[in-house]
Amino acid sequence: MTREIEYTRLDQIALDPLNPRLGRAAHQLNLDQDQIYDRMKDWSLEELATSFLESGFWPHEAVLCVVEPLQGQDRLVVVEGNRRIAALQRLEKAYAGEETSKRWRELIEGVPRPDRLFEQVPFIKYENRAEVDAFLGFRHVTGIKEWAPPEKAQFIAKLIDEGGLSYRQVMRKIGSKTDTVERNYIAYCILTQMEETEGLEVDEVENRFSVLFLSLRSKNVQEFLGVQGKFGIEPQNVKPPIDANNIDRLKEYSKWLFGDADTPPVVQDSREVDKFARVIASADGLEYLRSVRRPSLDKAFVIAGGDQEEVYELLSSATYNLQESLSSIHLYKGDERLISISKRLLANAEQLKKTLELD
Repeated sequence: MTREIEYTRLDQIALDPLNPRLGRAAHQLNLDQDQIYDRMKDWSLEELATSFLESGFWPHEAVLCVVEPLQGQDRLVVVEGNRRIAALQRLEKAYAGEETSKRWRELIEGVPRPDRLFEQVPFIKYENRAEVDAFLGFRHVTGIKEWAPPEKAQFIAKLIDEGGLSYRQVMRKIGSKTDTVERNYIAYCILTQMEETEGLEVDEVENRFSVLFLSLRSKNVQEFLGVQGKFGIEPQNVKPPIDANNIDRLKEYSKWLFGDADTPPVVQDSREVDKFARVIASADGLEYLRSVRRPSLDKAFVIAGGDQEEVYELLSSATYNLQESLSSIHLYKGDERLISISKRLLANAEQLKKTLELD
């Protein structure tokens, strides 16, 4: 069905209280329009406002809307294009003298109020949100204007839980990979289960959702949490992702990855999740994490034998370099610097022999 561009006054379009960029916590607060605007007005809207003043609101950038009940009445709610509408609202407030920001007052200085900009806002109306989901997925999950990791996962979960889609159907709808869709969904289910688990602090989990998402690539992490069986099955069979007998491990996992009120996280960066996965696969590494009040990931990694591959590589490189140098070292027998380096090499080789108890 072809949708036509329509036009309406700015005050006839409502900001979306379910906008994923607002965050999951905000969705539960039943925010009114002023509260939503207050949360959005600092979302780097200046560039959009400048573009509107210079070029107007191009019809091909029409916002996508649905009619939904909002605060007791049916409203035209913008599902895609909330930043554009918020930028227009802030711009209109600046012209009305309601804007206190010097930056925004300067933005309109010397520029006549463009009435058409606020009176004829282009929009396309859809019957329901489901009709817009594919566009949102391509634009914000895999496209050029990506949402933050928890927002992507929440959108994927919505398609699965409310739309009844399979991982493959979501993949086809938003243009992502099936295994990425699956891992996002399982990670999101773990996040919601953590929120419902008594005695578990989750303030930082959503802020560092990428750490949770990336850690689930590891079979070691999956086995530690007991979720390996949640992969490769239909999404409707995933919940709850963590069985009751693994809740204590979930609490440990949360503390080590996200910290709590008393201790910082052991994993400081998403790039460290592979190192963490190696640690929890080791009995010694786990014992260290559990017994030390403020454990260090680097130390835990060494205890878990994680640097063994690095030792192999260092010794292998030294061996190959020595073999290569032997082909021409006889040409420099009398070189003092070479003699000094060779003495150090022999001393290190002797130490290596003693350490490894080589005959």
